Amino acid sequence: MRVMVFGFADAASEAGAPPSPEAWEAMDRFMEDLAAAGVLVAAAGLKPTRQSKRVAVDGPRRAVIDGPFTETKDVIAGFHIWEVKDMDEAVEWAKRSPALSDTPAMMEIRPFLEPEDLTDFLTAEDLARPRDGERGKLGVA
Repeated sequence: MRVMVFGFADAASEAGAPPSPEAWEAMDRFMEDLAAAGVLVAAAGLKPTRQSKRVAVDGPRRAVIDGPFTETKDVIAGFHIWEVKDMDEAVEWAKRSPALSDTPAMMEIRPFLEPEDLTDFLTAEDLARPRDGERGKLGVA
């Protein structure tokens, strides 16, 4: 099972303040543990929303909204992609994550839609396609 783990921003991350050296070291150790266990697929931090744009879609109209965005609690500061056996394993890994700041933090774990979830929309050939990093129909890897 693949999951995406979102880390949410706080005032410090939105201000662009770097974590303390101790926080970086703790996160490095956590990432090494994830990699050694074969769980980590990918991860990245994101720049503050003042460097972001949103595209709002309303039928044929498109509007571009420049950051920063004021609702920090709803802003994603970074992500991980993990390969785990089930949601319980993902939760156990998330509980081990060190916070990158001294403030309360929150993470969200969301499973990927996998080809098996789309059986009503994909052919048997699509479902049989190997998942070795090659992108398949509908962007499903």
